[in-house]
Amino acid sequence: MLRRLPPIPAWSSALIAALIGFGGTVALVVQAMRTLGASVEQAGSAVTALCLGIAIAGGLLSFRVRMPIVLAWSTPGAALLAATASGLAWPSAVGAFLAAGLFMAVLGLVPALGRLAAKIPASVASAMLAGVLLPFCLGLFKVAAVDPLLVTLLVAVFLAARQRAPLYALPLVLVVGVGLTLFRGDIGQLAPGATFGALAPVVPAVDARAIISIALPLFLVTLVSQNLPGLVVLRTAGYEPKPGPLLVGTGVATMIAAPFGAHAVNLAAITAAICTSQDAHPDKTKRWTVGLIYAGFYLVLAFFAPALVRLFLALPSSVILSLTGIALVPALIGAMETMLATPEDRDAATITFLATGSGLALFGLGAAFWGLLAGFAALGAKALLRRSK
Repeated sequence: MLRRLPPIPAWSSALIAALIGFGGTVALVVQAMRTLGASVEQAGSAVTALCLGIAIAGGLLSFRVRMPIVLAWSTPGAALLAATASGLAWPSAVGAFLAAGLFMAVLGLVPALGRLAAKIPASVASAMLAGVLLPFCLGLFKVAAVDPLLVTLLVAVFLAARQRAPLYALPLVLVVGVGLTLFRGDIGQLAPGATFGALAPVVPAVDARAIISIALPLFLVTLVSQNLPGLVVLRTAGYEPKPGPLLVGTGVATMIAAPFGAHAVNLAAITAAICTSQDAHPDKTKRWTVGLIYAGFYLVLAFFAPALVRLFLALPSSVILSLTGIALVPALIGAMETMLATPEDRDAATITFLATGSGLALFGLGAAFWGLLAGFAALGAKALLRRSK
């Protein structure tokens, strides 16, 4: 019987990937949900639903395609939501999550749409993402004016870990940040609410402005920064995944979990590399079992999600801002690298980056929408000028 169990590295790799994926950015997800008007109970429901979506959809896909399909929530998407102007009703936000999942599922079902999406310049999409992330990373150093010790310590731990053990950098920063808060006695009283997994469904509201300013950018950011890199990770590990079923699977998982507050379930990239490597399982044909183990760990996290959310909400705002800023530094680096990778698109990408990072909001539409519009307008103007020569 024991011989049939996956080897110990399969369990350890899945556990490490789950802890890194959850612990590294859960503070950002909580912040995003609260910004959009979610109550403490609804924020707990959102994280619970995300964990359940990651676990159930990831386990089913891994079993179905016999590959280690490792899912995650959209960290860049959470940053996008946290940057959204407050005042949006929670049901409208949930409706936008549902629409973003629908867009992803339709993209997977219609090959022509997939080819069209592939033509969107990665530089412009990444510039929008970089513009969304920049204010959060700058916010890290704004906190230094209030709490220089906290910021100095967290940045030092982050830089040292990035050199010695980059995969563990964010969990180490999280542990140090929470540890320092506890040592100082700065943690607030835990908000009342459920301790174990609880779901709070909401009837989604159809809001055209929310769909344009939230759902479309969320869909695009998730596609470019999560799903496409996730497919690359699988191919690098020697697999040949069909994009359609995976996009449909993650889109449907998002749609099912959205009424409970989940913003996006998608393919993982960095944590997926842990579970798809030979170190996780020497037999490539049996490595899909690592995906099942990973899914099992997320079921456990779903059970404790409300308590963890309440813990993060009890942390001082300076700690949350610092943890969020550091957690997004690697994503900002990657986005800026892609943004500037194509010389002929740099002007349009820079315009997109500046418009998005400015926080511009007009007619109820957020900066991410206007940044994309400005970038596409710059590309269009450049194409017209070329033709007129």
